[in-house]
Amino acid sequence: MQRHWLFHHNQNLDQLYGRGVQGEETQSVGSTWTPLVDVFEDSETITLKVELPEVAANDVDIQIEGNALTLRGERKLERADKQDGYQRIERNYGSFGRTFTLPSTVEVGDITAESRDGVLRISLPKKAETKSRQIKVQTDSGLARRDPQKQ
Repeated sequence: MQRHWLFHHNQNLDQLYGRGVQGEETQSVGSTWTPLVDVFEDSETITLKVELPEVAANDVDIQIEGNALTLRGERKLERADKQDGYQRIERNYGSFGRTFTLPSTVEVGDITAESRDGVLRISLPKKAETKSRQIKVQTDSGLARRDPQKQ
């Protein structure tokens, strides 16, 4: 799989590269965060699996503009007005966003998304002309059996 075909851009590179343990004084409520994404490909489809636990499907917005797919949304803290009882908040809450540059091999009109068990699965089907196909190599003996005049 070529890695150059799908680039992701993040507004906060520290979140992408510096995912260390947050200190107790770090506020993760109401900030921005970056969901984790797995990307895999087969002969038919490129699939993005986005970790979005406790994010309702109606709180996720997927937009395509040109060759860019942008994913935005928000994870809300339950009972945000009752934060006094929390001893520690390590998970990130608030808005998130990711933008992916799509390869020209994607059939943009057929992209689908489904959310299940806290994972958003975005399917990017490939254009028919870019799908791989196998070509069988024929031998001289195979050609002779097909064309009886050459015997």
